[in-house]
Amino acid sequence: MTVTLRPAVAGDLMPVGALHQRSRVATYSSFLPPAALADPTPEAMGAYWVERWTWERDEHLMTVAERDCRLVGFSYLGPDDAGDPTTGLLNAIHLDPAERGRGTGRALMADALDTMRGRGWRRAVLWVLERNTGARGFYEHGGWSWTGQTRDERIGRVPVPQLRYARRLPGH
Repeated sequence: MTVTLRPAVAGDLMPVGALHQRSRVATYSSFLPPAALADPTPEAMGAYWVERWTWERDEHLMTVAERDCRLVGFSYLGPDDAGDPTTGLLNAIHLDPAERGRGTGRALMADALDTMRGRGWRRAVLWVLERNTGARGFYEHGGWSWTGQTRDERIGRVPVPQLRYARRLPGH
C-alpha cells in the first residue's frame, strides 16, 4: 500500500493525460465553469503529454507515483521559464482525486526538490492558479512563498490568474 516513485516512460503518457484531466476537473470545478473544463478530453490531454515529452524530455523530468501498480500522481519539472540558470521550474504536481491527503503529493514535491538540487539549481519556482487555495496551502506548507508576480493563462476560454511561488532548495 506504499507509494513508489519512478521516472516516467513513454507508455505512461496517455494514462498521465487521463489522470491530469481528472485532477483538473476535480480541483478546478469549484471555481471554473464546466465548459472551461470540458476540453481537453482525457485522450487529448494524453496526446498533449506525448507531444510535450517529444520536445522536452532531454531537459525535463516527469516522475510518476504508483500505488498497487496503479498510476496515482505525477510531477513534471525543468528549467526556469524565465531563463534563470540557477532556478528550476516545478511545472506540475497532479494527483488522482482519490489520492489526496495520503502523502503522495508531499512525496512528489520532496522528490522534485531533491532532483532540482541535484541538477545544481539553488531556487525553485512554480505557477499556481490564484483561486486554487488548496494547492496554494499545500505549497505554502512546503516552504513556498508568493513572489508578487502574476500572469493570466486560459483554461478553455476563461482567463485564469496565476501566482508565481518560489523557495530556496535544500542545501542552498
